[in-house]
Amino acid sequence: MDQRTRSGLVAGILLVLVGLAFLAVQLVPGLEEALRLDFSWPLIVVAVGVGLLLMGLLTSAPGMAVPAFIVAGIGGILYWQNATGQWTSWSYAWALIPGFAGLGTIVAAILGEGGWRAASRGAEAILVSLVMFAVFGSLFGGWAIFGPFWPVLLIVLGLVMLIRAFVRRSTPA
Repeated sequence: MDQRTRSGLVAGILLVLVGLAFLAVQLVPGLEEALRLDFSWPLIVVAVGVGLLLMGLLTSAPGMAVPAFIVAGIGGILYWQNATGQWTSWSYAWALIPGFAGLGTIVAAILGEGGWRAASRGAEAILVSLVMFAVFGSLFGGWAIFGPFWPVLLIVLGLVMLIRAFVRRSTPA
């Protein structure tokens, strides 16, 4: 079975399963209340991310880990926001999305796509994402973890990027 056929097969199976789940909620009295879909709807977004990862694994496409982690990560943020009512956290929570992409890149590298260099870029994306999250969280989130010293994060990140640029330039290709 070729890759295209397997991709179509996996996508079809996932759509049928999701459709059956939604149909069950429509037809079975009390199922929606039992599942508390009014509260846990962000888990559907997480499930789509897991489905993307499974599709990538079943079709031998490790690169699917990147969108899978992005979608599942956004679902996790939505779940937290829905549980706490902290919807204004989007003013800084968006900064985690490059970190989700970085995690997906590392997983894809572990599964055989991109190797050590891709994993290194994924780790860089996570670092940048965490710094942005801390900076924007301090600025807009009302939680000043670093107090007035949050600019130090920007300085450290800038120095890391400068050092890496010089190390890359001096390394022969």
